[in-house]
This record gives sequence, structure tokens and C-alpha cells, in this order.
Amino acid sequence: MRRLLPIPGADVAAIDAYESVERRPVEGRPWLLVNMIASVDGATAVDGVSGGLGGPADKEVFHALRSLPDVILVAAGTVRTEHYGSPQPTKDMQRRRIERGQRRAPRLAIVTRRLDLDPDASLFRDAAEDERPIVLTTTNAASRAPDALHAVADVRAAGNEQVDLPSALRQMHMDGIASTVLCEGGPSLNGALVAAGLIDEVCLSVSPMLVGGSSPRLAHGADALVARLTLALVLEQDDLLFLDYQRVVEYQRVVETP
Repeated sequence: MRRLLPIPGADVAAIDAYESVERRPVEGRPWLLVNMIASVDGATAVDGVSGGLGGPADKEVFHALRSLPDVILVAAGTVRTEHYGSPQPTKDMQRRRIERGQRRAPRLAIVTRRLDLDPDASLFRDAAEDERPIVLTTTNAASRAPDALHAVADVRAAGNEQVDLPSALRQMHMDGIASTVLCEGGPSLNGALVAAGLIDEVCLSVSPMLVGGSSPRLAHGADALVARLTLALVLEQDDLLFLDYQRVVEYQRVVETP
């Protein structure tokens, strides 16, 4: 994989490149990075799934980024659409994680208001006991969670009508579960994280495709905030660009002019 920034022209493995990016501690919550792929015209999916936009290079980056966090945050809809399984790092990635003082594999944290999850799914069934998924839901939904789900997941309540993401992340941080969280979307969850001012880093894979259609953008929602980003890393392979942006100033709310 060719590195264009910060050292142009150097060949590097994706895992080494993303490990070298500095991630500063954030007071009171985990560092939160988002990983998404989009076409040149901004589509995040083809026929409803993201797989058609990528290739071997994107998969290498996907697994490299998954080796970094304590927790992978994802919406229940994305879990179903993309047929999620339990994270399974390679032996080398397991070794790197253990040397950093992390668990062998990251835990999944699934955001859902309706608890429409199958406790028999492989993402629950294949997880080790100390890596079992976390289900982030509302107080009302948590009170109705079936015993079968409690048996395979750590069900956590945050918020009443909507999942309170800032509260959920703070609690995971306080409990020592996560100092780094990777969000894999989808766009509605990303939009909620933007609106809450929680995203510190965006890892964007730009696919060399024009898609058109009505695919959602990387993040969307009712509320808009603006944050200035700076490029920390640029990689290229097979005409895909891999951009790593970090937030450099606090989020500012958009003020609409009358």
C-alpha cells in the first residue's frame, strides 16, 4: 500500500500506518473514530450494502482499523444488512492488541431502540465470554429485554426515547471497557454522533466508482454541527484512496440565516 502522507511514496502495511497515527486521550469519554467507504460521488452503498464499493485493499484497511479499538460501535440495521459476525483478529493483530494491554479481540456494541436482534446469531454465538457483545438501548426497551438476549450480551440502558450516545460512551469509559471506540455506521448512527459532537477521527475510503441513485451520505440527520478536520494519513492502492482525518477544533452548531 502506497503512503502519500505524511511520507510520500513509502510502501507500508495498513496495520502499521494506522497504528502510527497519534490519538490523544479525551477527557471523560473514549476516543471515537468512524470508518466508512464511499464512492467518488458520495454513495455509501450499492444495492443497500457497502461491499460492492470496496476490494482487497479496502478489506486490509477495514481489518487494520478493527485491530485498534476496545469496542466496535454499530447500528442494529447495519448488523443485519451486512451480516455481522464476531470480530476475529488475525494472530498478528491479537499479538499487537495484547502488547498494547487490550483484549484479544474488540467487543461489538450494537445500538438499537427496538432490540430486534437474534440471540442465536453468530455474532453472539461465536464471541468469547469476555468479548460478548454489548447492546446499547433505551431504558424502556432494556426493561423488556428477553432472557435469551441477556444470556449472550451485556444489555445497557442509556436514554428513554432515543439511545443517549454521550451517556453510553461515558459509562463504557468509566467502567474501563473502552478508551478507543470504532464506529462502523450506518449513516444515521454517524449523523447522531456528529450531532452530539463525539467524532474525533474519520477514516474514509474513497472508492473509484460513480454510483448515483439514492444512497445516503456518510452521515445524515436532523441536526448539523461543523468541525474542522485535518489530514493525518493518506494511503492509495488499486485506485482507492484511504483518508484519515482528525478533528482539530470543537464542533460548532450551524446557525441558519433567516
